[in-house]
Amino acid sequence: MHCPICDAPVREDARFCLICGALVAPAETGPTQRLAPPPEQPTIDLTMVTSTLSLPGYRLIRSLGIVRGLVVRSASVGGQIASAFQSLRGGNIKVMTGVCEHARTDAFLMILTHAAQLGANAIVGFAYDTTEIATGMTEVLAYGTAVLVEPEMGS
Repeated sequence: MHCPICDAPVREDARFCLICGALVAPAETGPTQRLAPPPEQPTIDLTMVTSTLSLPGYRLIRSLGIVRGLVVRSASVGGQIASAFQSLRGGNIKVMTGVCEHARTDAFLMILTHAAQLGANAIVGFAYDTTEIATGMTEVLAYGTAVLVEPEMGS
């Protein structure tokens, strides 16, 4: 089985891709299908995104500004009904977990694209912020600072 976003191989029992974090859900019938990659492929290496303000082994050359990716998602009417029934018995509400995970992945890909458009090769200070706008409607904001870095001498 392969990740529908980055096409990395994933274990058959995996729920998320270890490379990009995308939800790996089985197709409605048959095995997982490969989806076409997003039209705008980010050019920033995923290892160059960090929640810290520096990257070990790299020297910050230039800050290019704040970048963000914003997604608002909600489950379908059927998904909302299913999640209402799941919430009655408690535990993980799989429908809403999927909605949130898709929103997080989309916001992450948006921030990578935004940073690449600015000419960045890394993002520092990366974080997520989420808000419930209305019942069943979630906003996910990914943000950080786009930077240009170069390897430190001797690294």
